[in-house]
Amino acid sequence: MATHVQQGKGTSIPRKKLLLNAFDMFTPSHLAFGQWANPRDRSKDKRRDLSYWTDLAKILEKGSFVGYFLADTFGPYDVLQGSVEPAFRTGAQWPMADPIIPISAMASVTKHLNFAVTTSTSYEQPYMVAKRFATLEHLTGGRFGWNIVTSWKQAASKAVGLPYVEHDKRYENADEYLRILYNLWEGSWSDDALKEDAQRRVYTDSSKIRTIKHDGKWSMEAPFIVDPSPQRTPVLFQAGTSAAAILVAGLSPHVVAPRVKAIREGAAAAGRDPQSVKIFAMITPIIGKDAEDAERKHQEALNYASEEWGLAQWCAATGVDVSEFDPDHLLTEDDLPKGQWQKLQQSSTYNLQYSGDDVPPLTVRNLGKLVAIGGTGAMPKGSPSQVADIFEQWIDIADVDGFNIAYVVSPGSFEDVSELLAPELRRRGLLDEPVREGAPVLTHRERIYGKGQRRLRSDHPGSQYRYDTYEQTVRSMFLTLKPGNMTAASTL
Repeated sequence: MATHVQQGKGTSIPRKKLLLNAFDMFTPSHLAFGQWANPRDRSKDKRRDLSYWTDLAKILEKGSFVGYFLADTFGPYDVLQGSVEPAFRTGAQWPMADPIIPISAMASVTKHLNFAVTTSTSYEQPYMVAKRFATLEHLTGGRFGWNIVTSWKQAASKAVGLPYVEHDKRYENADEYLRILYNLWEGSWSDDALKEDAQRRVYTDSSKIRTIKHDGKWSMEAPFIVDPSPQRTPVLFQAGTSAAAILVAGLSPHVVAPRVKAIREGAAAAGRDPQSVKIFAMITPIIGKDAEDAERKHQEALNYASEEWGLAQWCAATGVDVSEFDPDHLLTEDDLPKGQWQKLQQSSTYNLQYSGDDVPPLTVRNLGKLVAIGGTGAMPKGSPSQVADIFEQWIDIADVDGFNIAYVVSPGSFEDVSELLAPELRRRGLLDEPVREGAPVLTHRERIYGKGQRRLRSDHPGSQYRYDTYEQTVRSMFLTLKPGNMTAASTL
């Protein structure tokens, strides 16, 4: 395929370079359910062996991955059969440890790999999250990002002892949460507040540190306790059920394309450069040295795949217990509680219904098969050339900027991307060479936008809270996240 895009009469522009994230979770089975039993998978080692994390970090850095993206959740999946038993028995995102903990270890053995961690705006005080993330920002040299979620799972609310909050209200709360964090990260310290002047015995200039006061769902009054980190505000992602998500999923680029178009149009309407919003599609490639090798790996994965867990995840997202239906029952709007169909359309699970003619009817049986390997994302398989062709289709049809690459087995699937797929993508001009030894260390935001662009862009709403332009009474420029609002207001 061509490495240039035609523009007008015979002119062309270079294809944009892909951004690749590795997608993982601190649990035995992330999106390849049941593969923990596969001898080639090391996922069981995550909670027991720090070398899982450090070895993986080195593999990813050598393989041109820009970042390592860790998902998270609270509470078990308990809708299928009205029980937690299926999830417990199959090890499906259970048990689940804290994704923040391994980051420092991974950062210590890399210089150019970035990290993004999922944390909810629903269960913790903003000040605590701000402090923790600023600490990681410092320790990683600015190689840190935050995946913002609001936590849709009712079992999660039960786990932390808080009432369940409906979708719209969660995103209203998230808007306020982000405003507080912008105030703390961007507005509390002047750039020159940290002195570290040993001769004068002055560590910080108190006249250049502002107290932040906020009254609302969360109330606080304090200066930020951590000095400004390399990026101040980490790179921000959104995912899950958010209509403003820049992390998208679908079995086909055709279903994702309208969503990407709406996100970019919304960004432009909000005064942002639409191309500054980076869209990552979730994908689980199965790559072999040739097509036969890829098919062998796929068949191996099928031997361990847990279709039951695929159903458990979908049931939790929709609130529908499909164990009540015949396996060949075709799932429709009528099977969902009143009002749930609209909520489902805000979720990546909705994409299973509208992903092209090559997708089988959404029966209970087919649903389990579809979700068992790769969740609700695409699962291309084949030789490096064949998989690269599919990656190009996603660029051409859906206008994505990169991929969140989930694994079938870890670290094997990531090694296949690094050793087999990445060279083919580079040959096509779609992927940068690995960062060379001795190259300048860039922050996460600089790896995305270019050297020197550490801070929030001037068209980002959070930039309104910078110390030199900030006023305590400033009205939030952060766009309210509502169902159907595809503006991606808090991206990057």
